[in-house]
Amino acid sequence: MLAGYGGNVRVDRVLLASPRGFCAGVEMAIKALAWMVRVFEAPVYCYHEIVHNKVVVERFKELGVVFVDDVDEVPAGAPVMLSAHGTAPQVVAEARCDGRTVVNAACPLVLKVHHEVKRRAAEGYSIVYVGHEGHQEAVGTMAVAPGAVRRVESVEEMMALPDGAEPVAFLAQTTLAVDEWKGLLEAAQGRWPELWVPGHSDLCFATTNRQAALKAIAKQCDVVVVIGSDNSSNTNALTRTALSAGCPRAVRVNGADELPDDLAGTVGVIAGASAPESLVLEVVEALAPTNGIDEVQAVDEDEYFPLPRELRDLLRTVSAAAAVAAFAPGGDPLVGGGVIEDRDVPAASALANLTL
Repeated sequence: MLAGYGGNVRVDRVLLASPRGFCAGVEMAIKALAWMVRVFEAPVYCYHEIVHNKVVVERFKELGVVFVDDVDEVPAGAPVMLSAHGTAPQVVAEARCDGRTVVNAACPLVLKVHHEVKRRAAEGYSIVYVGHEGHQEAVGTMAVAPGAVRRVESVEEMMALPDGAEPVAFLAQTTLAVDEWKGLLEAAQGRWPELWVPGHSDLCFATTNRQAALKAIAKQCDVVVVIGSDNSSNTNALTRTALSAGCPRAVRVNGADELPDDLAGTVGVIAGASAPESLVLEVVEALAPTNGIDEVQAVDEDEYFPLPRELRDLLRTVSAAAAVAAFAPGGDPLVGGGVIEDRDVPAASALANLTL
């Protein structure tokens, strides 16, 4: 049992929700930055945290990655990666100045929302965007068409928006809690009967899947442990989902050392989309349930996002293939006429195998 967990009250059983942990966008972003660390001499720069997880970010810092909040902090000619949360178009343009090598690791689902904002704004829509104030995804999305977007977080804020002559479109941050988003959507449709909404929800499939997995176990649990960082929107959404789904208590931890010492009975465990599986294993080990662990599979998930195009193009021209061959166990990852085969390489393994 890990130090810091009192263990004076026994945990009877652990219900382990699945799917959990890294989503396809996080997998892609972590592997992309891992490639950058291998290909370029330190320091490699990253605009904002690559993903919202303290363990992942600290690991990259150990490897010489410098995280910045302003692209002006990146020297001319240096390699820089843009985070998974999406970046404002003007910042992307600024990053490409001064000979910098830029790789945009934005999640494709976030870029889909950027495209929707750009298109609807061009068609004259007023866009109601549901997103968290100050969150990097929301900031980047709103910057696509700042004059057309009005951000809200609650039904009250949305109903207080002034009326206009323009048609209204409804878009959202990808990491919101499903039930909260549905409530806002229903209110929006009630206020604007001709409301435009995407054919498919903006919410990330991984966010939706993890919330569904949590709902499948919440009522059976005395407490749910959500693993992830406090600046992770989807992690915080899981904490709220646990409570709204019928669990009397939910706690968020970065890792096993933050577990409260009064956990008892049946404990549910889930990890946010930016949290590595290693943290899940440590938490379960620390909980040490007397009657074992039951994994509950709510949804099958097998999504894959390829590396960013800029990085794939870059790697095709890199002559140091031998230096990155260890990235794919058992052979050179640049195979099949230069096609990068990384689907079967977990991001956690890619990151763990990196050395200075």
